[in-house]
Amino acid sequence: MSQAAQAFDTRTGKPASVSSGVRARFSTPGPCLAAFLCLAASIAANAQLKTGEWQPLFDGRSLEGWRETPFTGRGEVRVSEGRIVLGPGKPMTGVTWTGSFPRSDYEVRFEAARLEGSDFFASLTFPVQDSYCTWVTGGWGGDIVGLSSIDGWDASDNETRTYFNFEKGWWYAFRLRVTDDRITAWIDDKPIIDVAIRGRSIDLRPGEIKLSAPFGFASYATAGALRKIEYRLVRPR
Repeated sequence: MSQAAQAFDTRTGKPASVSSGVRARFSTPGPCLAAFLCLAASIAANAQLKTGEWQPLFDGRSLEGWRETPFTGRGEVRVSEGRIVLGPGKPMTGVTWTGSFPRSDYEVRFEAARLEGSDFFASLTFPVQDSYCTWVTGGWGGDIVGLSSIDGWDASDNETRTYFNFEKGWWYAFRLRVTDDRITAWIDDKPIIDVAIRGRSIDLRPGEIKLSAPFGFASYATAGALRKIEYRLVRPR
């Protein structure tokens, strides 16, 4: 080896042995190794989510992971007896999730009750690929359920509109599935919505409901309560 190519120990000025060079190279983890470890941890975390196990979004004790939605004239939001309580607003009150959330191929389930008032009490705004939509629960007088909006039409005017009688103080189980092709929903395990969305315009109706995005609940001049909020990833069909 020529002198120009020979490696030297900067402390002694003498040629460094191969063994000392190897030891120096591996004495501390390099950036590539650190990146590999981070990638492996991320893959492991995602693999756990892909098992289809339900992941809680509400701990029943606090608003950790949530923030009050900054609606104009919003009512009080509090946690009581394992519930998120949305007080009646002027007109809306809500909470918005602050963590990460999938944009497709997922399910959400929660329980909700209308405590007082006569309009929607737990409407859910959720991601649909690169846009958002709202599952209206008991709007327009208290009994209309549907999606706002599809091709520019509100839940009251598109094919997802249906009617459901919500009794005050009664808990209902809601479940929503979102894939690239369809949005499907159930109330108390009864099919409520099943609509094809590929190639269609999915968006929010104009107004402050956009503040609920990317994932949030809202009530309209009505007191509502939420509990047992969970989600899971699903395999596309």
